[in-house]
Amino acid sequence: MSRTSSHRYGDWKRRHEPPPETRRCDWPGCEGQGEHRAPKSRERLKDYFWFCLEHVRRYNASWNYFDGMSDAEVEADRRRDTVWQRPSWRLGDGPRSFTIDPEKLKDPMGVFFEAAEAKSPVRPVVRTPEEEALAVLDLRPPVEVAQVKARYKELVKLHHPDANAGDKAAEERFKAISEAYRTVMRWLGP
Repeated sequence: MSRTSSHRYGDWKRRHEPPPETRRCDWPGCEGQGEHRAPKSRERLKDYFWFCLEHVRRYNASWNYFDGMSDAEVEADRRRDTVWQRPSWRLGDGPRSFTIDPEKLKDPMGVFFEAAEAKSPVRPVVRTPEEEALAVLDLRPPVEVAQVKARYKELVKLHHPDANAGDKAAEERFKAISEAYRTVMRWLGP
């Protein structure tokens, strides 16, 4: 079918279809067309009034779903809504609870039992060079330049090889502190 013939068919179809059903506005005394629906009550949410735009706005402004309910009833209704108005129970309670029999369960990957019993390996914490440098200086972010300088002077006095009679461990610690200081100062900028 070509485009022009399908266009003509659509025109013919519209001319020969019955007009859509028109509803009157359910607002007392209104002669307008009821194009917008609104629930009749909390108990009959799928039974509707049909209003014109002006009256559906008025109705919606004055309609309160929780009208006439106590605070406890409102809270119970809201809680039922969190589970889509269906009953729920804690895992292991209720009519559909079950337990897993390890003898009947085939678990070749150790997902349920062996893996749970075995201790999970401790993953090393990956730090950025700046975080490592702050750890060497025994500082935690956020830090300021003055704070870093003060801590550096304190550690240098403590671990300088001259202050430790040439101790190799103190010398290595002094080198690590100096490198950490340079890293943090580059990170903090001028």
